Amino acid sequence: MLPHHLGEVAAEAANRFGDREALVFEDRSFSFRDIGALVEGAASGLARIGVRQGDIVTLYACNCWEWIVSYYAIARVGAVINPVNTMLTSSELQYVMRDCGARVIITSPDKLGQVAPLIGKVEAVIAFHGDLPDGVLDFGAMLDHADSSLPMPTVSADSLSTICYTSGTTGHPKGAMQSHRAVLLNGAMTAQMQMRSATDVMLSALPCPHVYANVVMQAMMLQGAKLVLHRRFDARAVLHDVQCHRATVLDGVPTMYMYMLDEPSIDECDLSSLTRLYVGGQTMPAATMAQVEKRFDAPIIELWGMTEIAGLGTTHPLWGQNLHGSVGCALPYCQLRVADPAAPEVALSEGEVGELQIKGPMTMMGYYGDDARTAETLLAGGWLRTGDLARIDAFGRAFVVDRLKDMILTGGFNIYPAEIERVLAEHPAISMAAVGRQADPVKGEIAKAYIVLRQGYQIEAHEIETFCRERLAAYKCPRLIQFVDELPRTSNGKVMRRELHKLDKVQ
Repeated sequence: MLPHHLGEVAAEAANRFGDREALVFEDRSFSFRDIGALVEGAASGLARIGVRQGDIVTLYACNCWEWIVSYYAIARVGAVINPVNTMLTSSELQYVMRDCGARVIITSPDKLGQVAPLIGKVEAVIAFHGDLPDGVLDFGAMLDHADSSLPMPTVSADSLSTICYTSGTTGHPKGAMQSHRAVLLNGAMTAQMQMRSATDVMLSALPCPHVYANVVMQAMMLQGAKLVLHRRFDARAVLHDVQCHRATVLDGVPTMYMYMLDEPSIDECDLSSLTRLYVGGQTMPAATMAQVEKRFDAPIIELWGMTEIAGLGTTHPLWGQNLHGSVGCALPYCQLRVADPAAPEVALSEGEVGELQIKGPMTMMGYYGDDARTAETLLAGGWLRTGDLARIDAFGRAFVVDRLKDMILTGGFNIYPAEIERVLAEHPAISMAAVGRQADPVKGEIAKAYIVLRQGYQIEAHEIETFCRERLAAYKCPRLIQFVDELPRTSNGKVMRRELHKLDKVQ
């Protein structure tokens, strides 16, 4: 059975799995019993400085074992977790903390510069280790004085567990409120669909604050799987650790797999332990998925999720048909539909492209302090608007076409950047490609392709234009092509189309 709330997870995992190895981070290994004891120590320390049930605690730190301990320790005292993307600037961090009313922040030493303006303005700043400035509490010192009398909080499964802020592509970011039930059920159902179990060794360099990383972490704690966690993504290091730890499951976003395909050391690594690969965050071209499967000799299975549903919404069941190009079917207890973007209450028929919507116990409680945007996103009957354009086939499998906001309107025709990117991915000289919009006085908007070539390849723009014209309708072909060294990415490796224009050459 699932724990009632996140505060119970670490203790239950310690009782169920004991001295079995749970987590490997750099040169340290932790059993489930170790993690349970560390969580109790950190929770006792939080209680001593006055953190109480219902308080909001911000967690702003890079991937590390302390992040995981802090996450469960916050829940252990009944407080609300506010995991923050480490790419946020100091001013963005301050906005998030003001917006949700966080009283305490837990951080890593590399982020103390961004956190410095908050020292003395919040009730407590806690850092993991290092040469700490005045006014910053030492996380390590908190671990040595676990209070065995610290009561387990009485928390409803439907109460607020987490406030996760979206990326804020327009205006300020929004704080998606997630219940304990949503987070735990998503982790459990993801593990169910993907058959993650105590026999698995999972390897992840996904950033811990991201919901995809969260379901991987929950699989460790709920199912007894082993997690090899990387501080950040490095293709060579990830491939090395697949071999070193005999990893069975590898999680990543499309760009991670593309970098690994281009990593010269891949030919020296034994990847035979891998039984399956998972990819999410953005759709992955089928041509690239085929390349990954051939090189890794393991199936790559796509998934789809978002902050507002505490993790995944769809994936392919491990023992079902894995169809490249589809993100799979709905997780148990959830429903999918496609609706008219202009009339979101109107469902469309099978095979029609519209806005993907999802309904079920994983959907958010709303946006913190923002009833207006909550009403725009959560519809009557519990349907949540995702902002993704998709179609659903007769088997209930979803095919994400693109983000609604990324669609390009050229001369009255709709162009989906992801469709062009899938074609570009088929070209043997192209490592990565992203398509953005450019204003045009005649057509309104045109598509521009930004291309990263594979190592050792050279090609002219007109050759790519010819390649596209052979595979795409004329109006869909990119009208401009620019070769670049890299693409702008988020902390979890997703390509940021809204930032592509910053790569434009000065004419």
